[in-house]
Amino acid sequence: MSADSRVAAITARIVERSKPQREAYLARVRSASANGPHRSVLGCGNLAHGFAVCSPAEKTALAGDRVPNLGIITSYNDMLSAHQPFETYPALIREAAREAGGVAQVAGGVPAMCDGVTQGQPGMELSLFSRDLIAMAAGVGLSHNMFDSAVYLGVCDKIVPGLVIAALTFGHLPAVFIPAGPMTSGLPNDEKARVRQLFAEGKVGRDELLEAESKSYHGPGTCTFYGTANSNQMLMEIMGFHLPGASFINPGTPLRDALTKEAAKRALAITAMGNEFTPAGEMIDERSIVNGVVGLHATGGSTNHTMHLVAMARAAGILLTWQDISELSDIVPLLARVYPNGLADVNHFHAAGGMGFLISQLLKNGLLHDDVRTVFGQGLNAYAIDIKLGANGGVHREPAPQQSADPKVLATIDQPFQHTGGLKMLAGNLGKAVIKISAVKPERHVIEAPAKIFHDQAELNAAFKAGKLEGDFVAVVRFQGPKANGMPELHKLTTVLGILQDRGQKVAILTDGRMSGASGKVPAAIHVTPEAKDGGPIARIQEGDIVRIDAVAGTIEVLVEDIALRTRVPAHIDLSDNEFGMGRELFAPFRRIAGTADHGASVLFQ
Repeated sequence: MSADSRVAAITARIVERSKPQREAYLARVRSASANGPHRSVLGCGNLAHGFAVCSPAEKTALAGDRVPNLGIITSYNDMLSAHQPFETYPALIREAAREAGGVAQVAGGVPAMCDGVTQGQPGMELSLFSRDLIAMAAGVGLSHNMFDSAVYLGVCDKIVPGLVIAALTFGHLPAVFIPAGPMTSGLPNDEKARVRQLFAEGKVGRDELLEAESKSYHGPGTCTFYGTANSNQMLMEIMGFHLPGASFINPGTPLRDALTKEAAKRALAITAMGNEFTPAGEMIDERSIVNGVVGLHATGGSTNHTMHLVAMARAAGILLTWQDISELSDIVPLLARVYPNGLADVNHFHAAGGMGFLISQLLKNGLLHDDVRTVFGQGLNAYAIDIKLGANGGVHREPAPQQSADPKVLATIDQPFQHTGGLKMLAGNLGKAVIKISAVKPERHVIEAPAKIFHDQAELNAAFKAGKLEGDFVAVVRFQGPKANGMPELHKLTTVLGILQDRGQKVAILTDGRMSGASGKVPAAIHVTPEAKDGGPIARIQEGDIVRIDAVAGTIEVLVEDIALRTRVPAHIDLSDNEFGMGRELFAPFRRIAGTADHGASVLFQ
C-alpha cells in the first residue's frame, strides 16, 4: 500500500526543505564510497599496524582486498545490565564472519552511561552530551579506513542515537545495529513505582525501597519499561537498521545468539564487494526518518527522541522539525500500552505480537513508507513478521499474526487506544516544548495554575519534604537546559508530584530540562526552548504567575501581558555548582556551544 496522503505530504515537505543539505551529504557519501576502503593501496606500515594480530590467512586476504572486513563498534561494559551481554558478541561476530568468508575486528569502544545510575546525581549533567561524544568516539574507531562494513553494539539512552550519528557520518559504509534485548520480567513496574511513592512519603524505609528496585532491575538486558532504551530498539527496527524481529529477544538465549550471527553475516553481504551494496547514508532517507517518528507516536515512545531523531536526521542532511513531529502525532494512533503508558512491560509487548504486529498494522493503513531500503533488503513489509528459533538453530520468520495476543497491550489500527500519538508539541508565549500525553489521563491534559519557581530538582524535593507544596500549581524548574547544566533528566520529580496529584491537587511541570521516556502520569511540558540560560521567557516567569499548559490546543502560556517586557528573573543565577565535579568541567566547551532542544541539543549540528 502507498503511504497515506498526509504522511506523504509531510515527507515531501521534509525532502524539499532538506534538499541542499541532503544533496551535499549524498555527494560526500558517494565520493567516500568510490574512494575506499582499498586496503591494498594503504602504505605497508599502515596496513601492518591494522592487521598485526590477524592470522596469516587473514592478512593475505585483507592485503589483497579479497574478503570484506567488518568493523565492530561496541558499547560493552559489565557494570550496566543492558551492555553486559555484549562481552561475548565480538567472538560470535568473528565466528560468523569466518563462516561467511570475511574478517571481523573490534574497531573501537564507546562510553555507555546509565541514566538510572546517575539519576538526580551530578553525573547526569554529562548524559545528554555523551550522545555526541559517543558519535565522536565511534568516528575515531572507524577513521582507520580498514573496514568495508560496520556493526554497532548499543542499546541504551544516548548510546544508540550517538552510534546512529556515527553510522550516518560514515554513511559510505553499510551499518547493522545489533541489540542485546530486554532483561526478563521482574517486579512489575507499577509495583516499583508504588514503593517509590511510599518511600517519598516516609512510609517505607531504604531497605524496602532497595529490595523493590533490585527485584525490578535484576539481570542482564535493558530495563523492561518503555523508556528511551527500548524506544531506541523500536526505532532501529522500524527504520531498518535491525534485522526483522531482533529488538526484543532476551539476552542469553539461543535465538539472541542466532540473531547476532545472522546480523554479522548480513553486514558482510551488503558491502561494496557483493551485489547488495547498502551504504547507510543512502539507505536512510526522509522516508526512513518519518517511519521512525510514526513508530514513536504509535508506541508512546520516549520524549528524548524529539531531540535525538532531529540530531540523527541532521547527520544524514535531513532537516526534521518539531512541527513535522507534531503533525505526524495528529495522524498516527496509539497502538501500544507499555509502562508507563500501561501496566505491561516490553516482554509482554513482544509476546502480544511485538514489532512485527505493530508494523503490519501501520502498513495496513499506509502510515508507514513500505518503499524503503533496510539492512534486510527492499521494503518494510519484510519486517511484518513473527520470529522464532528454527529447527536448525537459525532464525525462522513467518508472517505476523493478524490478531493481537493481548489487546490490552497491543491494539489494532481499527481499534486504537487513542486516535492520536503519544507525544504532543506545544507553542506559545513561553516558546516551544514537548509533552508526553499517552500516560496522562485526559482530564489532566489542560492544567492552569499558579507558578512555583525552582532552579533545580533538589529545591523542589526539599519543598515537598517541608510540606510547602500545597494547592494547585505548575512547578517551573528552569536553568536546566543544555547551556545551563547539560540538560539533565529530572525524573525524580515524577514521584513527588505524582503523590500530590494522587492527593487531588492539580499539578504540572514546566521545564527547560528533560523528564525522559519514563515520564508518567504527571503533565510535563519539557525541553522548553529558548532555555532560561539563553534568556528565554521561562526565565521571566514570577512566583504566582498563572501558567497554562494545554495539550489539547497544543499551547504553553503564562497569562500575563508583560512577559516579553520583563527583565529576566532572577537577573543572574549562580551556576558554578554545575561546572565542576564528576567530570562536568570536561564538558564546559559543550555547554558553551550546545544547540537548542528543537535542533537536537547537539554540539555537532546547530
